[in-house]
Amino acid sequence: MAIGLELEKKEGGSFLPVLKFDAKAGDFIAVNREPQSDGTWDKTEIEIEKPFKFVVDMENLEVGWISFKPGAVNFTLSKIGERLPPQPSPDHKQGVRMKIFMKDHGLREFSHTSKNVLRAINSLHDSYISGAEKNPGKMPVVEVSGTEIIKLQTKDQGELRFRVPKWSITAWIDPPAAFGGKAEAPAPKPMPAAKPAPAPAADEEF
Repeated sequence: MAIGLELEKKEGGSFLPVLKFDAKAGDFIAVNREPQSDGTWDKTEIEIEKPFKFVVDMENLEVGWISFKPGAVNFTLSKIGERLPPQPSPDHKQGVRMKIFMKDHGLREFSHTSKNVLRAINSLHDSYISGAEKNPGKMPVVEVSGTEIIKLQTKDQGELRFRVPKWSITAWIDPPAAFGGKAEAPAPKPMPAAKPAPAPAADEEF
């Protein structure tokens, strides 16, 4: 994989709200946790309707090992381009974590260990590398148009069907305030009805 998985050790858990992807159902879900008065946490999940867009911090993408054991999620990761840390346990699978920003759901992290999803992330990273030199100081806007089905033939379970994100980089913008950049500009005023809308610029609002 071009994203490395050849990458020094960084351990820790998740502190940002999460955007997760169900590789069987093909659903993107925003997970929110709110502290309760009794010291517990209340979790709510919101399905994200497709298509939707997000800004992704590809420059600081992390690669390594992730364990999603219930109640004991663990990340052992390195920034892409660094040395890959050793596998902490047999429960840890190769995975990726990246920070994303969504207008309606704020700054979040997206992580996955499915090989099919990792291949989709790898393709997205290839597109980022291809466009980064022409867009210095910009961050890519990714549009998720839907999902596509991947079929796998196994000896024990026959044919298995999974879904992977169908996404692409559609624009490059200045880093949003959530990533330490400038605040988002106000939405542009609508064009008069009699005039056609101009073609989108490379740094359009996402």
